[in-house]
Amino acid sequence: MKRIGMLTSGGDCQALNAAMRGVVKGLSNNVDGLEVYGFFDGYKGLIYGKYRLLTSMDFSGILTKGGTILGTSRQPFKLMREPDENGLNKVAAMKQTYYKLNLDCLVILGGNGTQKTANLLREEGLNIIHLPKTIDNDIYGTDITFGFQSAIDIAADVIDCIHTTASSHSRVFIVEVMGHKVGWLTLYAGIAAGADIILLPEIPYDIDKVVEAIQKRSKDGKGFTILAVAEGAISKKDAKLNKKEYRKKVEKSPYPSVSYEVADQIKTKTGIETRVTVPGHTQRGGSPCPYDRVLCSRLGAEAAQAIIDGDFGNMIGVKSNKVTRVPLEKVAGKLKVVEPDSQIIKEAKFMGISFGN
Repeated sequence: MKRIGMLTSGGDCQALNAAMRGVVKGLSNNVDGLEVYGFFDGYKGLIYGKYRLLTSMDFSGILTKGGTILGTSRQPFKLMREPDENGLNKVAAMKQTYYKLNLDCLVILGGNGTQKTANLLREEGLNIIHLPKTIDNDIYGTDITFGFQSAIDIAADVIDCIHTTASSHSRVFIVEVMGHKVGWLTLYAGIAAGADIILLPEIPYDIDKVVEAIQKRSKDGKGFTILAVAEGAISKKDAKLNKKEYRKKVEKSPYPSVSYEVADQIKTKTGIETRVTVPGHTQRGGSPCPYDRVLCSRLGAEAAQAIIDGDFGNMIGVKSNKVTRVPLEKVAGKLKVVEPDSQIIKEAKFMGISFGN
């Protein structure tokens, strides 16, 4: 008999259900006796004992279903060791729930913050398996995270649609793509959809270089320009500020986001009508793409095998298209960023894409 717990934490994405299904199918087909306890609303369910014994019917028909059947919430890692408003020790409460159910393993699906708490629980002696979920693809130690490809498809489709209206009206269009700290999603969606300029958090931009790229297209007879801009894109000027100074600058800014600031600067400097489109949370929504369904099935199968092997304390990741087990202690707290001198950046520049630098 195997007793496992499962929870999904942090921002949702399209393939959480597919990943949970992969784990359960892998176990149910290879062990004698299985109990799966689902914790609701992320770590909250583990802290406050909100859970239910799940059945095979709970995992039937969810391969193509977006969101998460368990619900999710954000529980900042930096607050995990602080008591809640009623003085409850959250770490002790999570351990108590784990031992009360006599779990053999807790499977945790989530991104960077979720992973850090997963590693904390590992350090506290719990058997943990982590599955890397985020549309940002910024988890260190794995080539790809589930949800990333589905989000690329959505963001690229938005840029594709913008192309027709931009060309019809001879405008500059900015599509703001999710990604505060890293630009993987913006980079891949931008290349996939033929963006002319891509602005990333990792490569501070010079607005004059952006304008120069737009004017070059106009001179070459191109009547429109498409920019893919990450939420966390930052100018070279702002990149010189410390965190406190930059936070104060953002708080006083009249613009909803950096994309609107860039749009205003472009219109002021060129006179070209500039519009902003923000697909927002649609990038997290809908059904997982076929690639993510396959990826989650593979990750789930390997997670199940690790549980059977008794090999805990690992993230199940992908390296060179091979699913592998990566010790949490080696990756928790690390961020995978787009390197400005990486091959893909060089290739994009070679094709004429500007990064505003």
